[in-house]
Amino acid sequence: MSIRFDGRVAIVTGAGGGLGREYALELARRGAKVVVNDLGASRDGTGHSDAALKVVEEIEAAGGEAMSNGGSVTDYDQMVEMVARASEKWGGVHILINNAGVLRDKSFAKMEPADFKFVVDVHLNGSANATKAVWDTMRSQNYGRILMTASSTGLYGNFGQANYGAAKLGLAGLTKTLAIEGAKNNIKVNTIAPTAGTRMTQDIFPEEAFKAFSPDKVAPAAVFLVSEDAPTNMIVGAGAGVFQAAYVTLTQGKLLTGDDLSVEGVAAHWDAIIDRAGEIVPQSGSEQSMTILSKLQER
Repeated sequence: MSIRFDGRVAIVTGAGGGLGREYALELARRGAKVVVNDLGASRDGTGHSDAALKVVEEIEAAGGEAMSNGGSVTDYDQMVEMVARASEKWGGVHILINNAGVLRDKSFAKMEPADFKFVVDVHLNGSANATKAVWDTMRSQNYGRILMTASSTGLYGNFGQANYGAAKLGLAGLTKTLAIEGAKNNIKVNTIAPTAGTRMTQDIFPEEAFKAFSPDKVAPAAVFLVSEDAPTNMIVGAGAGVFQAAYVTLTQGKLLTGDDLSVEGVAAHWDAIIDRAGEIVPQSGSEQSMTILSKLQER
């Protein structure tokens, strides 16, 4: 069965190139009307270009409908205006893909606080701004699909990317809470953790790997995760045509009492605490708390 987006309006931030462009083109090919948002900056957040307009022209040349937007995700008012323009033109917004991002990589020892803050502002706060701008619209229409963009760096770490990693793991946490809050209004929220050869990574990948990790090999997962039948509260890794689910797991742990409830007790029982046999995936923070209460009741 073909997955279509006829009658749906989608916003893709950072859609002037790379992954965002591929998402926008694929959504348009499948019938969505697309807002192509891009500030047109370089990968460090400086400069300006008409990248968004070029993608709109591609979509329209193929028979689709699109509009460009040059608003910055770091400016909440500009995100509100973007949503208002899309709603006025097409009657609502059903899909948001938060893809806009920048890189300012340095080891933490050499990283300026301003570079840490800027990357967090664009990735984490920028995604929150765009999501907040569209949230009430999605609630009122009782339908919404939102995709955050995390990274393997956020999930597992990477040298020289403390700012990027902090922002990206923050987006995974934002996803989990919004998936819970949005459920009653049919708003599904997921995270994609892509590995792709784009201008953001062109200095990282060797040439052959750069080609193997092309954005079109990530897009199928991103587009599925904003479809009508998408799951919710998922973190999906995607790269080079390989798709994986990532989970935040919890071990069974160990209840310590008496003399064992001490620094020395934690050290002595460390192997039991970290034993992954029987680990679980809590669906909320309160569910994790219930596992503690369950341990206490087993005494």
